[in-house]
Amino acid sequence: HLLKGPADLEAYLDLPIRPVAGSPDLRPILQAETDLGDTGIAMIDTADPLCCAASLFSMEEFTVVAMTEPTLFRRLLDRFAEHIWTQSEAVAQALPGRLWRIVGPEYASPPYLPPRLFREYVCEYVRPMVHSIQRYGGFARIHCHGNLRSVLRDILSLEPDGLDPIEPPPQGDVELHEVKALCGDKVVLFGNLEASDIETLPTARFAQKVRKAIEEGAKGGGRGFVLMPSACPYGRILSPLALSNYRCMVEMVGASV
Repeated sequence: HLLKGPADLEAYLDLPIRPVAGSPDLRPILQAETDLGDTGIAMIDTADPLCCAASLFSMEEFTVVAMTEPTLFRRLLDRFAEHIWTQSEAVAQALPGRLWRIVGPEYASPPYLPPRLFREYVCEYVRPMVHSIQRYGGFARIHCHGNLRSVLRDILSLEPDGLDPIEPPPQGDVELHEVKALCGDKVVLFGNLEASDIETLPTARFAQKVRKAIEEGAKGGGRGFVLMPSACPYGRILSPLALSNYRCMVEMVGASV
């Protein structure tokens, strides 16, 4: 990792900042949309300032610095925010009405950092990104793995259009029906199938998980629910069990429509 502690961070912050300039290259997203046609939606992924900052450290060093050096760490977030906010505004304006996914908030979710730092390191920096996306008719989806219970209202304060992957216990700490009861009329919910379950659970047991997610996600109306795994496959080759579970998921969704 590039940075090993506060001294490295101070040295990094002393480096000159390159001015933000240029215009977005729209060709990749436009080509993806052409290739997909009406078979899917091309999504724009972007890191938030916290994602860029935290990935400069090892996970353990990041949590220590973020907890013990908040002033210094905020300077790092501000450095990344200047570029990311400008980029988000420019891309949202050039590509209006698209689906976006903002990644990084999970770095500040419990047990890594307390909720007060989630509000300081995530909410203050992601809110301008959400506003830029929505200003041009886009849809902002927040990506946050792990425990949501103590930060869910903070995420909702950002007024996002979507939230993923809503990991079920024990990987997360809140059930899908609880999230839906709190915000299902405001936010499209994505996920609720754990990637590790696809890799390890016997198909009969995995089917129970799929059935539960479909029932809770579809119950009671709301803005919408998209069943999907919490992550892509872990390897390049699917095991027979994982392939069987993917087929089970697709077949059960098809039967429920």
